[in-house]
Parts: sequence; C-alpha cells; structure tokens
Amino acid sequence: MVATPIKTQPRLTIQTAAITADTTAIRSLDWERDRFDIEFGLQNGTTYNSYLIRGDKTALVDTSHAKFRQLYLDTLQGEIDPKEIDYLIVSHTEPDHSGLVKDFLELAPQATVVASKMAIKFLEDLVHQPFKQQIIKSGETIDLGQGHVIEFVNAPNLHWPDTIFSYDHKTGILFTCDAFGMHYCSDATYDENLKAIAKDYRFYYDCLMGPNARSVLSAMKRMDKLGEINIVANGHGPLLRHNLEELLDRYRTWSKAQTKTGKNVAVFYVADYGFSDRLSQAIAKGITKTGVEVEMVDLRSADNTEIQEIVNRSVGIVLGMPPLNSKNQAEITTNLGTVLAAATEKQLVGMFESYGDDDEPIDPMLTKFREAGLKPAFPVIKLKDTPTEADYQLCEESGTDLGQLLTRKELIQQMKALDTDLDKAIGRLSGGLYIITATKGDVSSAMLASWVSQASFEPPGLTIAVAKDRAIESLMQVGDRFVLNILEEGKYQPLMKHFLKRFKPGADRFAGIKTQTAANGSPILTDALAYLECQVSSRMECNDHWIVYSHVDLGRVSNPDGLTAVHHRKVGNHY
Repeated sequence: MVATPIKTQPRLTIQTAAITADTTAIRSLDWERDRFDIEFGLQNGTTYNSYLIRGDKTALVDTSHAKFRQLYLDTLQGEIDPKEIDYLIVSHTEPDHSGLVKDFLELAPQATVVASKMAIKFLEDLVHQPFKQQIIKSGETIDLGQGHVIEFVNAPNLHWPDTIFSYDHKTGILFTCDAFGMHYCSDATYDENLKAIAKDYRFYYDCLMGPNARSVLSAMKRMDKLGEINIVANGHGPLLRHNLEELLDRYRTWSKAQTKTGKNVAVFYVADYGFSDRLSQAIAKGITKTGVEVEMVDLRSADNTEIQEIVNRSVGIVLGMPPLNSKNQAEITTNLGTVLAAATEKQLVGMFESYGDDDEPIDPMLTKFREAGLKPAFPVIKLKDTPTEADYQLCEESGTDLGQLLTRKELIQQMKALDTDLDKAIGRLSGGLYIITATKGDVSSAMLASWVSQASFEPPGLTIAVAKDRAIESLMQVGDRFVLNILEEGKYQPLMKHFLKRFKPGADRFAGIKTQTAANGSPILTDALAYLECQVSSRMECNDHWIVYSHVDLGRVSNPDGLTAVHHRKVGNHY
C-alpha cells in the first residue's frame, strides 16, 4: 500500500491497495472536504474510489474527481500503461467519478467505454469526440479472461439515473459506486472499525439513498441473483469486507422501513442540468423524513409509459424546471407533457428552479398544474444565484412540509385516540420546557423541546429526543453544535407561543426575538432562564425520533432564583 502526498490545500492524497491478486483499488483521499452535494458539514472528508481488474484483458472501473487530475493520472500510469487498458467501466456519469474520463481517453484511445445507454449519451456530451463504446444491460457480461467474467446489474437512481453495478465472478467483488458508500476519509482501506464509520454510513444513506429506497430494494434483489459477494468495492469511503453482511442488512432494513407508508411522491428532475439533481435530492430528503416514499425520475431519460405509471400511483408531484432547449428537448417535452396529462386534482404539487442556463419558465407551468386542479404543497422555489446552504435547507424544509401535508390525516386520527390507559399513563411523564437553537454555515433553526434529560456527569452530557421531521434535525448531526435554552416558569409563554408557530420553509425563526451569539455560534435567547452550549456526540434511532446525546461545554443562569418551566401532558401519543 502506498500513499503519495500532494502539496496543495485542501490536503489530497492517493492510496493504492491490492484487494485481490488481480484487483487494485486506487483511492483518491479528499481529507478536508466539508460539504458534498446536499449534505451539510461533512465531518470526515471523503474519497473517490477507482479500480483496476487484470485478466487477459484489463478493465478500469471509474476514474476520479477532476481536482485529482494530475495526481490520479500519475498514479494510474505508475500502476499500468493506459494503452494496455481494454475497457473503462463507467458506473455512472456524476462528475466526481467521471471527471477524468476525457483525460483518460486521451491517454488510452483504444479503450472501450462500457456503460448503460443513458450514460453513453451523457459521456458523448462530456467528451465531445468519438470513442469506442459498448452499451450494456442488466445481466450482460464481458469476459476479461482468467475467470474474470464481469456481470452488470442495473441500479438506476443510486443515486444517479444511469448507475450500473459490476460483479466479478472470479473474486466475488461487487463494484457499486455510490451505493453502500460513505463520506469518510481515512487510511483504512476496509471497514474494520464499524463503530467509527457507522454514523457516516447512515448519514450518507439518509441523504442520498433513503429518497430512493424503492430503487435500493430493487437493486438488492438483482444482487441476490449473483454469486457470493466477498467485497463491496464502493465509490466513497472504505470498502466493505469485514462487516459486509451487517452493512448490507442495514440498507435492507432502512429501505423497507422507508417504503411502508403506501404514500408516494414523484420527484422529476434533469440529472445533468444546472443544480436540478442536488436541489431535487434535498427536497426528497425532506419528504422521506416524514415517512413518505419518493421516486426520483430523470425527465431526460425516463420512459414515457413509466412516467405515466409513476404519476398515477403518486399522491404528490415535485418538478424541477428542465432546460428550455437541449439536445434531448423532444424527450423532455414529451415526458413533461405526460406528467401534466397524468396529474389529477387529488395530488399536491411543488416546483423549483434548477438554476441552469435556460430554465423552462416556472409560472406558466404552475398555472397549468393549477388548471388541472392540483394544490401547491409549498411556495415555488426561485433561485437568483448559485444555491447556498440556506437554499438547500429551504428545499429540505419544503419537502418536509409536503410530506406533513400528506400525513396530516393519520396524525389527527392518532391524536384523537385518547382513551387508552397506556396513552394516559405515558402522558403522566413530565418534562421541562426548552428551546434548541442551532446555526451551521448560513443556516439557523430552532425547536421547542420537552424531551430533554441529563445523561452523564463527566463529561456533563444530556439527551434530547428530536422528531425525524423537524427542520433542526439536519443541524444536529454528530459534531454539530447548538444551544439548549431553558425556559423560566411564569415567563415562558411569549417564547413558547413564538416557537410553536408553523414557520414557512426558509423563514427566519428568530425575527422579533432578542438573541445573543454563543461561543459556538448559535443563538442564545436573551429571555431564557439559562442556557447550555452543547456539541453532539452520538445519535440513536428510535422509530419516529432520534435520541441525540451531547456533551455540554458552557452554561450560564440568568436568574439564580428562577425555576424551570414544566410541561404536563394528558396523553402520551402526541406532544
């Protein structure tokens, strides 16, 4: 194993490792990347993984991010003469994995690019020059010799519409690109330390794979028909080998839980246009936080009949504005027409600009949906500049609003079920009244809380139960900082009334409220009895809530004689 540094900031290195006698991993380690697509604040950087398979013929599986151009190409040429590579397998065309395809083909013009039909179309637009190509479908193979028969598995939407998996029948290695990965950078090639990677593995799933849970389960059914899987060679983070079965089972469990509600929202976007993919993913994440299923559909490449079927089984539609003019305009226009024709007045609709060079106008399209009887689920999202963290948070909150509208009937029915002894008994558990405030980057949020308890003496720590569909949940990941504001008995009503309001997506939750800034950057409520500055240490999932354990760094009481406000409930099936 060799690690070669490059003297630039942020710190970038390359790691090469022989994972079998004939297979080499080339891992581009991005140690200091702090944001990726819609995720807010990566804690442990990320990696971009590429693989060489040598038989009688040689295949390269994926390339790397363009920021690694010289370092990656030098490392590849140190492993093999690119002119000896017969195939370039492109798992999908997202730039962080295909960013060096054009550079590679300049070094290896003899190589045949193997990819799905959709990926080949994307690559033709990316490379802008003829190249050898082979379109493959699920179940098809290429034979590299010496037993290395590579079988392909369609895995659309994981998390790119053109994704394929590749399985080497000789070694039992499954190359999965984004699926089963994580944004976690370390020198460890494999997943030896399950505890260290678990939170990043789950966070990655929630952000990128959870909105595509149906596609996850479909891909895993196809995987089951392959031979024994010994290693999952993913595109980000450590490879899965030591805890392989456990980590695959987690995907199944999480995805099955995500698809239980029976309610489905179709999210339409154009993968390679503007910021359509990232914005749609943020909205989808917000929807899935409410337990509603999402189907992601690329308007550029989806089948017309498939779109009609998806719209027909959906209770909501979200549309990212496509380009007004493109090479695939005929397909986009036809598919857009199908969405409009299949939509019904029983559905909710949400719309957002993609911030490409030439978006389809959003207002005329919204008028067409309204004329069809659809009700807007959230105000249209219009972007004036490159999307910021606040814009992505706005998208996530808008998705959550849509999901909550769709689940409101069930929630009301639950709240009306007040006559069970169990509900009444649980309701006798009392708690204090608190307001959690958090700021990360240019995003701030707040939440009224009562499920708070001290959990440790040294270091001082506490636990908070946070509902999965709360906006602030995204700002309470491991490593994030926040303030717990403790409300005072007899003086809490104005603050409680303010923070109990239903805020519109993206609204300033602190407008009209007196605040100071804590050492950790989060707001302190001036009128609170006391405050504690906290940092999230760990999280535990509990069905519809996350239990967030945090250690306390600082604290202060404003009124030594004041008492904490206490919250009493009549029943235990809602707040």
